[in-house]
Amino acid sequence: MGKKRHSVKVIIILLFMFSLHYFSNAKCQERTSQHLASSGPPLPTNSPRLKHGVRRIIFSVLLGLVTGLMGSILFACLIRSFVRYLNKTPILKGPVIFSPIIDPKTLHHALKNENQLLGSNPHGKYYRTVLDNGLTIAVKRLEGFENTAAAVARKSEKRRTQQQLERLAKLRHRNLMSLRAYVGDGEGMWLVYDYVGTGSLEDVMNRARGNEVRLAWEARLGIAVGIIKGLQYLHFECDPQILHYNLKPSNVMLDAEFEPRLADCGLFKLFSDLDMAATSAYASPECLQDCSFNRYTDKSDIFSFGMILAVLLTGRDPTDPFFGEAASGGSLGQWLRHLQLAGEAREALDKNIIGEEGEEDEMIMAVKIAVVCLSDQPADRPSSDELVHMLTQLHSF
Repeated sequence: MGKKRHSVKVIIILLFMFSLHYFSNAKCQERTSQHLASSGPPLPTNSPRLKHGVRRIIFSVLLGLVTGLMGSILFACLIRSFVRYLNKTPILKGPVIFSPIIDPKTLHHALKNENQLLGSNPHGKYYRTVLDNGLTIAVKRLEGFENTAAAVARKSEKRRTQQQLERLAKLRHRNLMSLRAYVGDGEGMWLVYDYVGTGSLEDVMNRARGNEVRLAWEARLGIAVGIIKGLQYLHFECDPQILHYNLKPSNVMLDAEFEPRLADCGLFKLFSDLDMAATSAYASPECLQDCSFNRYTDKSDIFSFGMILAVLLTGRDPTDPFFGEAASGGSLGQWLRHLQLAGEAREALDKNIIGEEGEEDEMIMAVKIAVVCLSDQPADRPSSDELVHMLTQLHSF
């Protein structure tokens, strides 16, 4: 906008200087003509003086048109800037509530109290807290925003964060964690969600490996279907499209019936890069090569889903030292692909879920789906829309 205004001003100044130069020359010529007329015989009617007058009229019309056009462009730019200023999202102070059952004062009071720590990651910590009305909520303290020295840049960053959070608060799907409120606090942010007591998929899988809980194949397939339905909503029903950026078991919450809900959807857009996501065992190859939002697509989310499906099928943790050995291919995905191509997919299945023959056939088909999701090339991976049909055909939900 600044460059456009500068260009318009330069053009108007040049036109003004040209017009002054033209009229000064015209005045000199007029005086010369008068002097010659006074000293010689009368000029004919088609004299240069008449032609000069016609030129002046044409030039005046052209100059008026150009000046009017430049003025119109400048006026339109001013109006556009004014409208943008009016539509600019104001930076809100205090709690921003999206749920009628949460009172701002009780929320502020609860955040000041000592809360139960549920977990943490490089960008913040998760807490469990109870409001005065008895409502239990999950709170995430977001930190690590990009800091800038200029106050204008800080305001721009806060406004961008606020716009993204308000957009995420509008998401409504049974397989997504709904953002109920947020509270700005200095350089950080408190995010408020519904509390899910069962914990994350990571917690449940760890308990399943320790035989503390039995997670049958039907429940695991239901979790996979719920996750991919949540991604389908983000990828195909949101306009513009929303990407998760950090899909992994710790960001999949489970309710009492093991219904999954995706947490932290799109939150990585609030940070300056994807370095933290790229260090995850669930990150796609293109993310490992170039940690930028430009390289990340919906197919990157699909790779992460494929890793989660592989964990559900095998019961193994992708960070297990076994997958660092050459015999395993270097990763859970490579190991699973090797067994599937060798016709030994059954050897990869979690022994705790092998049961009826019909279920084993479903699991072997699911292994093939996971391997396709874990393709190195994004174009070779199916979309979330296609995966919903693939997985629901394995079992009736």
